[in-house]
Amino acid sequence: MNEVLQLIHQHRSIRKFKNIPLTAEQIEAIVDAAQMAPTSAHMQPFSIIGVTDHELRKKIAVHSENPSIEECGYFFIFCADLHRMMLAAGPEQQEKMSRNLSFSYFYQTAVLSAALALQNANLAAESMGLGVVIIGGINSALPSLDEWLDLPDFVIPLVGFAVGVPDEHPEQKPRLPRFAVFFENRYDRDLKEQVESYDRDLEAYYGARTNNKQKASWSGKFIAMLDKDLPLEGYTEYVKSKGFDLK
Repeated sequence: MNEVLQLIHQHRSIRKFKNIPLTAEQIEAIVDAAQMAPTSAHMQPFSIIGVTDHELRKKIAVHSENPSIEECGYFFIFCADLHRMMLAAGPEQQEKMSRNLSFSYFYQTAVLSAALALQNANLAAESMGLGVVIIGGINSALPSLDEWLDLPDFVIPLVGFAVGVPDEHPEQKPRLPRFAVFFENRYDRDLKEQVESYDRDLEAYYGARTNNKQKASWSGKFIAMLDKDLPLEGYTEYVKSKGFDLK
């Protein structure tokens, strides 16, 4: 197994960091790696915002209920960004472009591109011996986060990315077995036995890990989450308010 594969297989989320800021060189290396990710038609429809203002980081941490945001060595926010490509267009062109960009295809493309950039950033940070955690909970700070970051239409914050010197070494969470994720030629619909086996493995992991022991399984977690009315209409309306009608 080569060094890149070893790095990928060693990944784990770090939520406790030492009080050591990242250097300018580390920040630049992470952003440069993110920019090298592939994007459809060379669209590059993402932006990265580094949050250095302590009070702003504290507000985001409180709203997201995630202290890692305030404590890490550097905090990035990855955004879908289709605003930038319209800047050189005239008013009439911008109007037509806005109508086309409201299709869900472009939103999906921007989200995928941001995700690829994020994974490059993740690998770059870990290759330097840094710890990382990806924080989807920043969406709990919307729409205030949108105002705090002064985001224009067609720019949507997707996830936070906390990076720093690790102050913990948690156990690695087991993944779904390969044969429950990877198929050839057609989807395998007969997965219940594999999922049940994985549930038992994850239940054993949660019961044995050093911190935050709990009785939980993979399926049970998402059944509990999705078997109720979720207050997510506000997020859909927020996305639409940013110019994405998701047609």
